Amino acid sequence: MAKIDAFFNLMHDQGASDLHLVAGQQPAIRIRGDIERIKYDVLTNDALKVLLYEITPEHKIKQFEETGDVDFAYEVPNLARYRVNFFRQKNGMAAVFREIPDKIQTCQQLGLPNVIAKLAQLPRGLVLVTGPTGSGKSTTLAAIIDEANRLRRDHIITIEDPIEFVHKSQNCIVNHREVGVHTKTFTAALRGAL
Repeated sequence: MAKIDAFFNLMHDQGASDLHLVAGQQPAIRIRGDIERIKYDVLTNDALKVLLYEITPEHKIKQFEETGDVDFAYEVPNLARYRVNFFRQKNGMAAVFREIPDKIQTCQQLGLPNVIAKLAQLPRGLVLVTGPTGSGKSTTLAAIIDEANRLRRDHIITIEDPIEFVHKSQNCIVNHREVGVHTKTFTAALRGAL
């Protein structure tokens, strides 16, 4: 078990959606939209680096050292998957972890308009789902893909950075590709999917 996993257990117990780790500050979690500090020592940059590097794939460490930020998914077995973003900031490193729900909700369960579910039935075209962080883009896309996976007999390829929701093939064959792991770029993956 990685040292950082204790924070994820606390997150789970408190019903938190996000974990924030920032050099020079106490860790914090987001519960129902509000940030709450965890009773824990202020994190030094060196301590935070140790926590983060322990769970980060080698190629993502290299990317971070070259670019100053990185995204990937991290899974704590029997608990949850998390979207990880860490980056350099004024006082050193900082990281945000957002829990990825393990159950994909349907468009109906999300309260989306019927027209959104119908997008899964389109034979071709381009659909853009946009919005700020935490607005439900990934959750909406997962619901649309799940709808297509249940209703169609087709091939679905997701190109993500990182892979968030994992779809099991139902009526469709679903392949997940992660940029930097399974393909070099979004462009190369898209070209390969055509």
